[in-house]
Amino acid sequence: MIPVSIAPMMDWTDRHYRYFARRLTRKALLYTEMITAAAILFGDRDRLLGFHPEEHPISLQMGGDSPEQLARAIELAEPRGYDEYNLNVGCPSDRVRTGNFGACLMADPPRVASLVRAMQAVTDRPVTVKHRIGIDGLERYEDMLRFVDTLAAEGITRFTVHARIAILQGLSPRDNRTIPPLRYEEVYRLKRERPDLEIEINGGIKTLEEVREHRRHVDAVMIGRAAYANPSMLAGIDGMIGAEGDLPGRTREEVVREMIPYLRDAVAAGSSPRAVFNPMLGLFAGRPGARYWKRGLSGRLPEGLPPEEILEAALSSVPAEIRGEPLPAVGSPPAANSPPAVRGITPEGVLRSRRT
Repeated sequence: MIPVSIAPMMDWTDRHYRYFARRLTRKALLYTEMITAAAILFGDRDRLLGFHPEEHPISLQMGGDSPEQLARAIELAEPRGYDEYNLNVGCPSDRVRTGNFGACLMADPPRVASLVRAMQAVTDRPVTVKHRIGIDGLERYEDMLRFVDTLAAEGITRFTVHARIAILQGLSPRDNRTIPPLRYEEVYRLKRERPDLEIEINGGIKTLEEVREHRRHVDAVMIGRAAYANPSMLAGIDGMIGAEGDLPGRTREEVVREMIPYLRDAVAAGSSPRAVFNPMLGLFAGRPGARYWKRGLSGRLPEGLPPEEILEAALSSVPAEIRGEPLPAVGSPPAANSPPAVRGITPEGVLRSRRT
């Protein structure tokens, strides 16, 4: 089991982010954005399902409430070579709930069992489930345990548990990430009481030090928005989990320059330069020059200038000694002049820029 993963995030963990993340970690499990089964059946499959070979290991996260559609979607995805398929039973958004999938499915464990049964029938790859600890009206630990046991009876062995309930009435998806309190102990308890299952914890995890602490209690840890807002933290993952082939001593400048050939190819294939720049906006988070770097890639981009020259210009706006710093290893103290850990990875500035 891969002990660290980067959460699926709508509008964020696209193929450009995943390729960039692989410049920083070779071993963390990466996820696609959630893709509905209907989109795979009726949409642009090359755009939705395509990924670079270097993105492995990669999981396709799917949403849906039809066993037949989910099974057919996996059949269409199989030639792409995904390493696993994950069913989303955790998203609280109104749009997802209207489609009768996401977190609302926690109210109907037998229905979810029929979904994973259909998915498993058409693939030899692992099928996993991401869910909340509960939803409004089903907020007790015993409710979650009943849900997990129902799916475990179908052969599901890996569960990613967001340690908050999802409040489906009255809270936005953003509020659902912050207002319901984190209940980590219930995820730990699930692992203690179901030791044969692989339990991954998710929710509010901001630093690799926190990852290390959670791993004392569960099998794996999923990092969410912090991994987008401060991608440099990914550089410590491989060393932390003792993976072979980690990337020690590399600098942010080396990472940026590795992106240049990919940038050229992506733009030639029809992507906008901004789409490739966006995942890199937080690379210098907390370091001198970060504001100029982000402004150079997220403001009004010069017309007619090759995208690699825009990237070079943004890089040159960062002091040379900062560009040349080795990326922080796990357990490293904060760099001089960097803000406190929690503030240093606050995603709002980076995430606002992503939407331009």
